[in-house]
Amino acid sequence: MSALRISFFGSSLVSAYWNGAATYYRGIVRALHERGHAVTFFEPDAFDRQRHRDIADPDWADVVVYPADREEDVLAAVARGRDADVIVKASGVGVHDELLEAAVLDSRGSALAVFWDVDAPATLARLEADALDPLCALVPEYDLVLTYGGGDAVVERYRALGARDCVPVYNALDPTTHHPVEPDPRFACDLTFLGNRLPDREARVDEFFLRAAALAPERTFLLGGAGWDDKPLPPNVGCLGHVSTNDHNALNCTPLAVLNVSRESMAANGFSPATRVFEAAGAGACVVTDAWDGIELFLEPEREVLVAHDGTDVARLVEELEPERAQAVGAAARDRLLAEHTYAHRAAQVEAALSARAALV
Repeated sequence: MSALRISFFGSSLVSAYWNGAATYYRGIVRALHERGHAVTFFEPDAFDRQRHRDIADPDWADVVVYPADREEDVLAAVARGRDADVIVKASGVGVHDELLEAAVLDSRGSALAVFWDVDAPATLARLEADALDPLCALVPEYDLVLTYGGGDAVVERYRALGARDCVPVYNALDPTTHHPVEPDPRFACDLTFLGNRLPDREARVDEFFLRAAALAPERTFLLGGAGWDDKPLPPNVGCLGHVSTNDHNALNCTPLAVLNVSRESMAANGFSPATRVFEAAGAGACVVTDAWDGIELFLEPEREVLVAHDGTDVARLVEELEPERAQAVGAAARDRLLAEHTYAHRAAQVEAALSARAALV
């Protein structure tokens, strides 16, 4: 496929602050660049993200930070991005999403217009509950819907809403970013969980992490992510607050094991592995994950990942886990991801999906 100019409107490429999609965006965009495509990433100056940058502007993308207070500034950013072969509007930009979703279509000219849903189960639940939601009328106008995951169920539901095509593009590993490093004493513990405090995640964190900690009082736990500062915690749980992506490898490599807890909508839908799974396993961590349909498509339970159905399972796994087994599980997971689930694999898939749609336009 010839090189494409891609304008990408998303939450943020340079800051992971209250922005769980940052790792996903970075992996996809870097891999597209390595395949010869030129990406300009447009992100709003919002939610203090620019004050909490994890990376400088990368050499594998042009980053445009636009003012987000006024609609005319948003429309000016869209006008600036219209001179492209592909224009992407990601879900969850966080400010003026409705305006962006319509404006991208209005300004696209001959470009392919792509809606990239990084929270498909939640978006679909919203649209299916309200036929008057403005996005319902726009879905059929986009040339292609890409999703963060979701499997066949998400594809079928988007097609029922009139999508011309829908292709899941799962999270993956960027081995240049997530890889083994030396342990860091700051993160020494038996189990760590990293994730921002969100309404459809908190109850599951209570069960899989905090209840497990209460059931294993002799073990040590670390909770990372924004929003947990005022959360009552068992005495064997330390609170890290926001953890910069620059520390993620050390956070993953140091503990005995790393916990993944899916958001409620992702767990209910299945086939939606979080970025955290790939980040941690890519660093060689022994990942303990809550159970969800489709795990075996990415990692083999018991050999490459440990699966828990509730906090009791998590506590038992942590208490029984020996360092040798933890290291073996982490190494096997990393090997599997490098072989089958890197962002290079995902970028090739995106390219194929774009090529197929372009042939039909």
